[in-house]
Amino acid sequence: MTSVCISRWFRVALLLTLAGCGKPAGPKPNAEHPLPPSPLVAQCNPGHPGGRLVLVSVAGPKTFNPLVSIDAASDNIIRLLFGSLVNLNPVTQEPGPGLAESWSVAADQKTWTFKLRPGVRWSDGQPLTADDVVFTWNEVMYNPGCVSNTPEVFRVGGKNFIVTKLDEFTVRVVTPEIYAPFLEFFGSVPILPGHALEAAVKEKLFPMAYGAGTRPEKIVGCGPYRLKESQAGRYTLIERNPEYWVTDRNGRRLPYFDEVMFIAGGGPSADALMFLAGKSDVCEGVRVENYDQFAKNAKAGRFKLIDLGPGTQRDFLWFNENTGTNATGQPLVNPARLKWYRSRKFRQAVSCAIDRDRLVSEVYHRRAQPVYGLIAGENRKWNNSNIARYGYDPAKALALLAEIGIQDRNRDGLLQDAEGNLLEIPFVSNTGNPAREKEALLIQEDLRKIGIHLLYLPINFRRLLEKVNVTFDYECALMGLGGGGTEPATQVNVLRSSEDLHQWFPLQKTPSTGWEARIDALMDEQMRTLDFARRKRCFDEVQEILAEELPMIYTVSPFACAAIQSEITNAQPSVLTPYHVTWNIEELYFKKP
Repeated sequence: MTSVCISRWFRVALLLTLAGCGKPAGPKPNAEHPLPPSPLVAQCNPGHPGGRLVLVSVAGPKTFNPLVSIDAASDNIIRLLFGSLVNLNPVTQEPGPGLAESWSVAADQKTWTFKLRPGVRWSDGQPLTADDVVFTWNEVMYNPGCVSNTPEVFRVGGKNFIVTKLDEFTVRVVTPEIYAPFLEFFGSVPILPGHALEAAVKEKLFPMAYGAGTRPEKIVGCGPYRLKESQAGRYTLIERNPEYWVTDRNGRRLPYFDEVMFIAGGGPSADALMFLAGKSDVCEGVRVENYDQFAKNAKAGRFKLIDLGPGTQRDFLWFNENTGTNATGQPLVNPARLKWYRSRKFRQAVSCAIDRDRLVSEVYHRRAQPVYGLIAGENRKWNNSNIARYGYDPAKALALLAEIGIQDRNRDGLLQDAEGNLLEIPFVSNTGNPAREKEALLIQEDLRKIGIHLLYLPINFRRLLEKVNVTFDYECALMGLGGGGTEPATQVNVLRSSEDLHQWFPLQKTPSTGWEARIDALMDEQMRTLDFARRKRCFDEVQEILAEELPMIYTVSPFACAAIQSEITNAQPSVLTPYHVTWNIEELYFKKP
């Protein structure tokens, strides 16, 4: 037996002792019904069952209820307890069968019919039928007493989707208008067990249902695992669901791991520290400051380090273009500076002044790449590689500024506009992120070289969010956005002028510029057709407008990296999900269980 295996078995023994310290869970139904007549067959290499996978979570779960969860720690576990009509593959970026073995859309492109997989059972052995799908939507999702903030992605023009049962295993859904991201959005919602939750709905207690303190046997799901034991602030243990409806190519029911343990707490670096100490099996995200240490240990054969290339995170600089006033009637942004910020050539000049290669080298130690647009190569399906790139070119930056009357009039290295105003700009970014703090300082240096003085004011993340999203009391900011889905519709809350995350000027009653109006129209158009080619043309143009207008001046995209113990097999790493190596956890197995 290798030293790695010895380490893992020692770790399992240690954690078994930890699990035994808590109050034993109540009895669980263990009856395993026959597989459905047509189970979903995973296309992975067949493996063998056994063992416990150990993961680390920043905190313990706050709930096991998929429709009220808002924290990553809860979602990390919930995703393994429930199933959805459609499975989205983050590697191929395509939807595939899930609880629904097939679906079709009528000629009107608004009427969808799902054929459920007969014979699927909930973890308590009860049949899963069309009634559960209808319950999930009509009794819960569209019930304001259950889900107080139903996302607008599940409505069109303020109207709900109409969800009806045609027979025991057939569901029809009619959307008010053609709705392009239907399969990704509607199809990926976890289905809930009506028989287990109808009482909570009737008693108006659904938001509290499946809370973190609920007895494990009361939490009924249809995912690869079911809850076995949970100790608040310490760990959550889940075990294989004997009723799971997915098999490998040999007909063996998945998942392979007998159990998965999530160790809670320790802060944002706990996953790296515990993985390097041999106390967990996976580190989903290796941060740049830890990369060298991980690489050194990987070379020694302790585990596999998986480089995924540019990730979905984008760091970007932007200026406050809000033309509104504050509570006292004063302009939110100094009018003289607002004139600069709303100039396309000014924004292009700033982009040309930023040395992105230097950021990649000095901040991320080559573990990042320069970016110039909203979508990059990691999203192959939607990326437009032909956008304009306003890369590092200080001479071009000065020429663009001169075209709008901004020059070094006194030959002192400081730029002034036509009215004699010095280009001094308050600049905020968040503390607590060493890479971004250094990035902010280097950008400040770059802009000073062409005569723009950024007055850097580092503040904590909460204050930054308050300034950007609530008071609008700022002028220039550096931040990052990442995650989300691959669908253009996931970008709507940033791109549409009326939305709250339209960072540079949110919540506009009407578009403040012609190009913003054009983006609004293009985003609406791509949402109202199922023709991929037409949608792609619309979204390509959106990317071209953003790259030319530069309301968000993108800087770098850090590389994504994960680490996994060498004895784990069947990983299919993907950069398009936060679960880089465990998104297909039911297919993973230990070589030597």
